[in-house]
Amino acid sequence: GKAQFGGQRFGEMEVWALEAYGAAYTLQEMLTVKSDDVNGRTRMYKNIVDGNHQMEAGMPESFNVLVKEIKSLGINVELEQD
Repeated sequence: GKAQFGGQRFGEMEVWALEAYGAAYTLQEMLTVKSDDVNGRTRMYKNIVDGNHQMEAGMPESFNVLVKEIKSLGINVELEQD
């Protein structure tokens, strides 16, 4: 939640609306740095303060939770770095 540095909530119907509108960059921002990507949100804030208006999205926390749940089932999950 907001009290624990949580991000902006974005529902399924809002995602569909942005998909229909073709707003890919807005959708990416809403589902990563404005949602639960704490490191990405911090980097984006620093970039705005420095005058560099680029978004560097990281891994959303919801994806990390999904990976941990899959690992708890005994399935080996390995993520590759680019």
